[in-house]
Amino acid sequence: MSEISFDDFMKVDIRVGQVIRAEPYPEARKPAIKLWVDFGDELGEKKSSAQITRHYTPEQLIGKKVMGVVNFPPRQIGKFMSEVLVLGVPDADGEVVLLVPDKEIPVGGRLF
Repeated sequence: MSEISFDDFMKVDIRVGQVIRAEPYPEARKPAIKLWVDFGDELGEKKSSAQITRHYTPEQLIGKKVMGVVNFPPRQIGKFMSEVLVLGVPDADGEVVLLVPDKEIPVGGRLF
């Protein structure tokens, strides 16, 4: 990986959101869950498709705080328009584990 400047990093808008709705996405090429995430008053509700079915069910995700990139352009994932990238890290088997705040913080908070 090449180095980037701090100014480059600050261009990526990563915010705390709270999952308010989650549904299976059986039509996706790889197993996925459709998420509706509340990013607070400034950004509102955004949608995302996440390949996180190994560690999470839709029911487990409701109310969960997550981190997401909110300033990527929307991306069509099958018939679903994904508006944010919910962040995660692969475990030893390559299955995504969500990045979540470890303290109670308000939705919409920006990582920096």
